[in-house]
Amino acid sequence: MTGSAPLTAAEMVQRLRGELDEHMAVEQQLLSARLAHAERLGNLGWAEWNLQTGESVWSDHAYAVFGRDPDEGPVPLRDLVRHVEPLDRAALDRLLRAVVNLAEPGQTEFRVRSQGEIRNLRATLDLVVTGGHATVHGVIQDVTDRRRAERIISESQRQLLEARERAAEERRVSMALREVIMPGLGTAIDLPGARVGVRYVPAGMKDGLGGDWHDATVLPDGRVLLTIGDVSGHGLPAMAQMTRLRTALDALAMTGESPERLLTWLNDLVMHRFEETTATAVIGHLDPAAGVFSWSQAGHPAPILIRGGVATPLDPPAGVLLGATQAEPYELARVRLIEGDLLLLFTDGLVERRDRDIDEGLALALEAAAGLSRGDLDAGVDRLIRSVGGPNPEDDTCVLVIDVLA
Repeated sequence: MTGSAPLTAAEMVQRLRGELDEHMAVEQQLLSARLAHAERLGNLGWAEWNLQTGESVWSDHAYAVFGRDPDEGPVPLRDLVRHVEPLDRAALDRLLRAVVNLAEPGQTEFRVRSQGEIRNLRATLDLVVTGGHATVHGVIQDVTDRRRAERIISESQRQLLEARERAAEERRVSMALREVIMPGLGTAIDLPGARVGVRYVPAGMKDGLGGDWHDATVLPDGRVLLTIGDVSGHGLPAMAQMTRLRTALDALAMTGESPERLLTWLNDLVMHRFEETTATAVIGHLDPAAGVFSWSQAGHPAPILIRGGVATPLDPPAGVLLGATQAEPYELARVRLIEGDLLLLFTDGLVERRDRDIDEGLALALEAAAGLSRGDLDAGVDRLIRSVGGPNPEDDTCVLVIDVLA
């Protein structure tokens, strides 16, 4: 058996050269694939313009960036400016002059229109001289999505700034109205036969007022009017309705009519003049001479009586919230008070929270109310609000504590 003839030196060189060429071709294919992948990821393409021959060469993705049909071929360097939106031509022309005439690399952004669509492109250009030939090398990137995102962010920031300015203006108006409607919030009120501690905590500790309101004033016959209420809604609309309702009550109370009669009149007003509005309220008359508190309620939490360190909610008389119906009458309840008694009136913002049952809030209020004492009424109101959960992030809170004097 005869073996194959050994390769000559020339044949071995030829084989090695073929294997090397094949290896280099594979490497070139891999490099081209990686470059094309990088172009797609970066949404960019490369271009070369030979200044001596006028020949232009673009990568495949450069056509995609420009939105240009590859069959049309690359855009010659001398014609590039004409393919740009008119307002951006001057900037690109300056860059080309600097690169070609001064050999200064640089970049600029411009817009092109393709199939009715505006694209934002960024070009980075450089002059490369090899073997006596000058070639402009460029990388063109489509930054349309980035600029669109920046515009969206800028618009969002503008809208946020406007919202903040509106909120600041609303707070300013709200604070001004607060001083007009209920001046001296947070200070104790001294009345015949009683001293009243007041706290008003707007939703989320914001400035101003919402729909909660109160009043503590002396009537012409010497009785003390004690009221607290809550108009549905938030912000300035709720404040506007609250102001109308509170003003109406101030006027009606001067008649000296009983609390249940006052609530009946207020309900008529809400039903016929306050469209799509409801409200809750407690209206009471404290008679210092008789030591009696007469009160009525319209869908509102009942006052709490604190006597001898024991807190007990008063039994509420019948009464539905204002604006619900005219078919149900309001009833009157009376409780005899003695010196040292405390009465706690509050809006539901004190006890209601989204993350807990209202009965739990009422239980906390009763526990905290039992700790109130006459000696530190103002500080005691603050402790009570903290004990029940602090400022309500979603609803206003109004609290009155009445110290019954001799």
